[in-house]
Amino acid sequence: MQTIAIVSQKGGAGKTTLAVNLAAEAARSCVSLIIDTDPQATASRWAQWRGGGDPEVVDCGAPSLLAGKLAKAAELGADLAVIDTPPHADAMARQAARLADLLLIPCRPRAFDLAAIEATAELVRSSRKPAFVVFNAGPPRAPHIYREAASVIGGEFGLQIAPVVLPERAAFHHSAAAGRTAPEHDAQGKAADEIRALWAWTREQLGVSTVTQAVMA
Repeated sequence: MQTIAIVSQKGGAGKTTLAVNLAAEAARSCVSLIIDTDPQATASRWAQWRGGGDPEVVDCGAPSLLAGKLAKAAELGADLAVIDTPPHADAMARQAARLADLLLIPCRPRAFDLAAIEATAELVRSSRKPAFVVFNAGPPRAPHIYREAASVIGGEFGLQIAPVVLPERAAFHHSAAAGRTAPEHDAQGKAADEIRALWAWTREQLGVSTVTQAVMA
């Protein structure tokens, strides 16, 4: 089983939105689940609104329980676990980063968000795991803003940037309250295309294409 940790030491960065959309898109081709380690339990609330179905959301309230939750998921046949981590919870975030195969760091391309990424960058360095910043919730038609933000993050913090951006889209807001994802809300929309592209890229980083083929065969 492959594991992705969605990490950011800043609140409101978009971790849960990224986690549920990525895990649900993955669930179309492999067995995926979300492990909700945030005390606010936003992903678990989304699952309640969803009324069941994939991906399953599993609560985890303590760092010491996380390894066991992942082991159980693998034992039950999961191909992918996406860990939604809390902000300002150093022990849980560090444990998630330690156990993950890939770290994704959602970040808005704004000055305060860019400045706040320093703490996350330190966590990433200590984990020694591959990590990428995923820009989200920025303007849809301002590529220069993302270029400037990428320059800051790469130059000051040495973090890599994911090639897919998730700009501010109404589909993310409309879908969440219904327990759905952007592709489920509007399969032909731009947000759906961006989520599909992000999952395709993420799958390559994890090397899970053979899993997908086996499930679909």
